[in-house]
Amino acid sequence: MKGVIQSWLKAGIIENGVYEETISGTPQGGVISPLLMNIALHGMETMLTEELSRRDKQQSRKLAPTLIRYADDFVVLDEDPAIIQKAQEVVSTWLANMGLELKPSKTKITHTLQEYQGAIGFDFLGWTVRQFPVGKTHTGTNRYGTSLGFKTIIKPSREATERHLADVKAVIRRNRSAPQGQLIKELNQVIHGWTNYHRTISATETFHRCRYILFYQLQAWANRRHSNKGKEWIANQYWQVDEGKGWIFTDGKSRLWSHDRTTIQYHTKVKGPASPYDGKLLYWSQRLSKHPLLNGVKGKLLHKQEGKCRWCGLHFKDEDIIEIDHITPKSEGGGEELSNKFALHRHCHDNRHAQRVNGTYDKSCITEEPCDGKLSRTVLEPSGGGDPFA
Repeated sequence: MKGVIQSWLKAGIIENGVYEETISGTPQGGVISPLLMNIALHGMETMLTEELSRRDKQQSRKLAPTLIRYADDFVVLDEDPAIIQKAQEVVSTWLANMGLELKPSKTKITHTLQEYQGAIGFDFLGWTVRQFPVGKTHTGTNRYGTSLGFKTIIKPSREATERHLADVKAVIRRNRSAPQGQLIKELNQVIHGWTNYHRTISATETFHRCRYILFYQLQAWANRRHSNKGKEWIANQYWQVDEGKGWIFTDGKSRLWSHDRTTIQYHTKVKGPASPYDGKLLYWSQRLSKHPLLNGVKGKLLHKQEGKCRWCGLHFKDEDIIEIDHITPKSEGGGEELSNKFALHRHCHDNRHAQRVNGTYDKSCITEEPCDGKLSRTVLEPSGGGDPFA
């Protein structure tokens, strides 16, 4: 491992086709920097817990500050400002032993609900974390279910938003004379990446603002290309009106991905110490129904089937490829309703259709339990007709 790290440190960089040796430091954006920081800062949370743990006399419980770290960026949370002050001193001393120090311009103490030293909340990894007073119907609760009177809201930080808008502006300027399709392709890459990163927080308002600004940036781009044309001609040339979705920037072949087309998908926290490798297949298969890639029909079918494949009867896992098949094929009059669909492993889907082709598939019953490699065979007799999967 030391040899690999030394090779990375001595590898040098290539910029614009020119090789330059590494004299000192680590390459900006290279994999070696976060790796070394994770190695160096490993154990910081344990150290803080040991140094600053105390006993809450009222609740008769042990309290300790919470540390959240991503590579060399970290934040320490606690209810007592004196503990935060002490944490800064303890961390500074701990870092000094390995030749590191906190950067003064990026180190501050703040409060997430009330103004403290002229600021409220904090920015972390491109997000702004704040708490707002709310009524009893919207209030958050502590670990004991007691109402707090405020709610924590995380939004994209102003700095991250302005940096994104500057990147979008640079793409538009770089493609002043390029075809519309090329501009759309490059903008979509930037917009997709940025919105996917921020879609797990309260970013709807920010997405709408970015779309609003981008519209006028594109309007200026089009006006510059056709300074002798009227606004109506330019609008018809570069935009189409889609009912219910407003103006769409498109060349007929590709269309611009608008910021607000990315839906907000809040993360559901994993319960306790659960791990995909702990053997609790039922929990993880049911959790798949809330997976961002499995929302909609797949999620409903997974919940309905209790996380099991209707062909083999095994639980789905996170790495499985899940496909949807029709119980009664559309060629035989089957519809698109949910009761005529079920979720299968990809290989089970192929196996089912292979049996249909070679004539070994038994259509005499619809089943729910696995039976000899065929669709499971619990014969159901629903009262009043209807499909047994419904």
